[in-house]
Amino acid sequence: MPASSALSPIQTPTRQEGVALWLLVAAALCGSLWVTDDRLTWMLEVFWIVLALPALALVWQRLPLTRLLCWLLAIHALVLIHGGTHTYAEAPLGFWLQDSFGFERNPWDRVGHLMQGIEPAILARELLLRFSPLKRGRLLTYLILTICLSFSAFFELMEWWAALLFGADADAFLALQGDVWDTQWDMFLCLIGASLSLLLLSRIHHRQLGWR
Repeated sequence: MPASSALSPIQTPTRQEGVALWLLVAAALCGSLWVTDDRLTWMLEVFWIVLALPALALVWQRLPLTRLLCWLLAIHALVLIHGGTHTYAEAPLGFWLQDSFGFERNPWDRVGHLMQGIEPAILARELLLRFSPLKRGRLLTYLILTICLSFSAFFELMEWWAALLFGADADAFLALQGDVWDTQWDMFLCLIGASLSLLLLSRIHHRQLGWR
């Protein structure tokens, strides 16, 4: 029994909606593997999705997730798949953003790190509210931001380990694009994404968790 029980059952996706999201991500993943020219970068970028898809299918009956979180998971996965398919420095949607807004570089990796805060913030919030004694408040917000930054820092360590292990073959995974402050930008954008997620989505997330 969760430490903080909701007033009513959580709002999950309909069965059709959940299956559609799962199939959309799975199809995008398979299609990206078919068309990518850089299998190493693809593997490094989509590793988490390959783990998450079967895991979600296995635990869904015991641990259904809110509709909001499911959509965020799917969007985050599609961002990662697009970057993994083309490499972040060559992502077509990134070039579109660059041309549309006048960025100096392809910003798709920035989008990825923004999502690295947006989705995990709601994931952490959901798990903490459902399975810990924590309630809404400053402590919950602080812990969620800390979790997101910790994951971001761990991801930067993974990039370092990949560089040590694969050498120049991991350059596309690092996606530095000549920016010496890339690591700091990545973690800052994660913090911005997590903060915006909590600020803008907490109310709807709380309703979907069953609280008024």
